[in-house]
Amino acid sequence: DLLAVRGYPTTWGAMPYKDQVLGQDATVTRRLDEAGAVLIAKLTLGALAMGDVWFGGKTRNPWNPEQGSSGSSAGSAAATAAGLVGFSIGTETLGSIVSPSTRCNVTGLRPTFGRVSRYGAMALSWSMDKIGPICRTVEDCALVFHSIFGPDDKDLTVVDLPFNWDPSIGLKDIRIGYLKNAFEREGDDKGNNDTALEALRSLGIELVPFDLPDFPVYNLSFILSAEAAAAFDELTRTNRDDLLVRQTGGAWPNSFRQSRLIPAVEYIQANRLRTLLMQQMAEKMKGIDVYIAPSRGSANLLITNLTGHPAVLVPSGHNEKERPTPLTFTGNLFGESKTLRVAKAYQDVTEF
Repeated sequence: DLLAVRGYPTTWGAMPYKDQVLGQDATVTRRLDEAGAVLIAKLTLGALAMGDVWFGGKTRNPWNPEQGSSGSSAGSAAATAAGLVGFSIGTETLGSIVSPSTRCNVTGLRPTFGRVSRYGAMALSWSMDKIGPICRTVEDCALVFHSIFGPDDKDLTVVDLPFNWDPSIGLKDIRIGYLKNAFEREGDDKGNNDTALEALRSLGIELVPFDLPDFPVYNLSFILSAEAAAAFDELTRTNRDDLLVRQTGGAWPNSFRQSRLIPAVEYIQANRLRTLLMQQMAEKMKGIDVYIAPSRGSANLLITNLTGHPAVLVPSGHNEKERPTPLTFTGNLFGESKTLRVAKAYQDVTEF
């Protein structure tokens, strides 16, 4: 329910917009319709794309209804996991496809920034928002992505590059790395992570050790907060942010108010550092096409959302505490085809 559909409510999960009807179809909506997809439902998202709490309550994890589905693409992941839809659409600015896909044990594709038009989608962070499919399998993600990618002359960040999906391409033609430090880290997930690497090596894959740029990335996270505050400036100024259900210290209303105090100089300096991070990441990726990382417990999520790299999240079992231990396959910019191919190979050789 972050995407506009002509004639239907598009509420963004937030009480101030619960009666909002937009007179347009989002590009993603229109392209899926043209491809023959049938719109079954507008699915919930955490209010203004945060978490799983919206004005109608909390979206639940169908595997454990006592638990929220995480967010912000809460309903998309939950409905797909429960088999209520064949696939769904999610969005990610900082984990909103990856996190609910983790919690609900489904497969999610976060495409490269600038791959899918955001026309008709709620803006949160203009330099970080991305749209992608949430499905049960990697191959489904490839099929849905094929229908929604590419320029539309409306979202001018979208580039005109092909997506050549070839599930038969040989794995030996793809250079594959693994986030060595993350896999070596001791913890509850270690056993499952080691098993996952063994499964990949059983396919004849030679995994190359890979490490992320050594960078103060958490100091850049306020870029998102500043842009989100700008996107919802009117909501804050009119005090309608008081209508949002969540009013805790870290919730949007207080984040928007605090972010008004971020100096413009610091926002610009942070983006200059972000450019250096992008350059360092490009240098690191020169030797590989795809790298594999545990989905929890590293800076990988924040770094790749700031740099715009594509990622595929796949289920990979549970640890002894019944927490999911999924894997993230991250590719080069606009390298969705090879990223999906490696993720599919893992999914095919395991029972997940």
